Parts: sequence; C-alpha cells; structure tokens
Amino acid sequence: MKFSKDVLELDLEAKAEALCQNLKEAVGQKLRRRGLVVAVSGGIDSACCVALAVRALGPKRVFGLLLPEKDSSSQSLTYGRKLCEKLGIAYTTVDIAPILEAAGCYEQRDAAVRSVFPEFQPDMPWKIAMHGDRLGSEQLNVFYVVVEDKQGLTHKIRLSPQAYLQIVAATNFKQRTRKMLEYYHADRLIYAVVGTPNRLEYDQGFFVKLGDGAADIKPIASLYKTQTYAMARHLGVIDEILNREPTTDTYSMDQSQEDFYFSVHYSKLDLILWAKNHNVPAQEAAEVLGYSEAQIQRAYDDIEQKRRTTAYLHAPPLLLEPIDELTPFAIPLK
Repeated sequence: MKFSKDVLELDLEAKAEALCQNLKEAVGQKLRRRGLVVAVSGGIDSACCVALAVRALGPKRVFGLLLPEKDSSSQSLTYGRKLCEKLGIAYTTVDIAPILEAAGCYEQRDAAVRSVFPEFQPDMPWKIAMHGDRLGSEQLNVFYVVVEDKQGLTHKIRLSPQAYLQIVAATNFKQRTRKMLEYYHADRLIYAVVGTPNRLEYDQGFFVKLGDGAADIKPIASLYKTQTYAMARHLGVIDEILNREPTTDTYSMDQSQEDFYFSVHYSKLDLILWAKNHNVPAQEAAEVLGYSEAQIQRAYDDIEQKRRTTAYLHAPPLLLEPIDELTPFAIPLK
C-alpha cells in the first residue's frame, strides 16, 4: 500500500465484526472463561475495549471496574460510570488509595519529589514532564518534575535519575494494584481479564509490567490510537470520552501522554509508526507528512530505541534450563 495520510482508515464495521468474532472465540474456546473483566478508566482505550466486549459477549458477560485513587481526575470516574451504565454492564467502584497508602506508594513518591524540590507538599498539584521532541531535536529526553506551589507559581526542576526511577517505581503500584483487583473479580466470576493497550502503546512499551501490561487478552493491540478513537465512535462510546485527549491520569496535575512518554501527538506518531512498520523511506514519509527527512529519521530512531529499552516489559519469565519433557502451555490464538 502506498503511504498517505489515509492509510489508517478502516472499514469499521468489518473490523469490529472480525475483532468481536476473534474475542468470542478466544474467551470461550481458547481461554475457556465465561466472560470478561475490564477496568474502565474513563479514557478511550478501555472504553473501546469494554464496548467491543459487550458487542462480542453481551452486557451480562462483561464486568466493569472503576478504580480511582487520590490523584485521579474526577472526570475519569464520572465518564467511566456513565459509559458502564450506557452499555448496561454490572460494575463496581473501588477507591484504591488506602491500599496505595499502606504500600507506601504516596510516601515514597513524595520523598523522591522532595529530593529535588524540598518545598514540595502532598497537596500541591504536580506531574512529571519530558523535555524533548523527537521531531524537533536530537537532544536526549530529560525528565522534570513540575510543581504548582501554594502561591500558584509553577516550578520546573530537572529530576535526578534516582528521583525519576523512584517516582516511577512508586506510581507503578497504582497499575499493579488495579490489576490485582481485576484478577480477584476474574477469579470469582471465572472471567478473563482484558488488557487495554492500543498498538502505539503496545509497540512502544507504554505500560507497566504486571500492571496494566498484565492480561489474558488484549483486544485492540492491533489498532493504532487513531483507529481506536474511530472504532470507539463506531461502537457508540459516549461523547465525553471521544472528545477527551489521552491522559496518563497518574499525577494530580493534568498530563498528556506526549508530556510523559511519546513527545509527539498520537495523530502524528500513528502515521510515523505505520510508515516505519511498512518500511517507508524517511524521505517519502517526510514528503507526505510535511516534515524534513531528518525529523522523520529521528522519529524512526526513537521508535527503535523504545522497542529496545522496553523489550523487558514484553518478556515472559526466563527459564535457566529447557523443560523439554513438559507440554508447552502457550495458548495459540490461531
């Protein structure tokens, strides 16, 4: 297929039908589960997944979980609840903040922030932001903490590697706690757990190992983010979610996904990733997208770098010796 800005367009009904047939077969015949558990975040990816699940299995075989914590946007809970009610699925809400408190999530995270900004208080809005644009510069990505103080002034301080890693390690408790609850409900219902990464997130390692990366099935891992929005609209997801920009919803200050990880908006990065995956020369992609060849090449290089550095997230547990006498337990999807 010749590269153009239209390469991500889909026959949405045909794709929805194919995904739902595969989902139904995977749940019933491969996984041998009765239904699906979906953590509904109020964002586009989980919304698309839960809508696909309902179309494939019916609302009585889908269970939703709303799992807010102290830093979650109130909109996320509102939108998630509204979507579950529109779809007609059973759902429950669990505030995971007490679990995170007990695990030391907030304490360890705040200590790391104070190591570079001693004036930080837990009630100050804050986030992590990445300085670096893969299209605009060859400079290394550098992470900063952005804090709004009691006077309303914004401070941006470069994080030390130790502080950055401690913040990420602590906040990863959130995704792992949510997954623990998803599997609790899956076990009691004999359901499978849905993972919600789209192709961009799956390819580029934008997930937490054994957190939101853990799942029995990942229905939209083949869909680019742009396609996920289109599919969600086709499936009748509520307008509030369709009109919402992707967010990590991890810190108390608003944070986009490009702020934290991708550095390029998904509407551009989807096309660059498609071009990279289909061996489109950087010069040709640049001409179509209106960038320089050097900009596209930097983006290509960053895609490869993220694939290398996040390969660990995809890796299963390693065996130090072969266990040839046992039948492999892998479940082929085809």
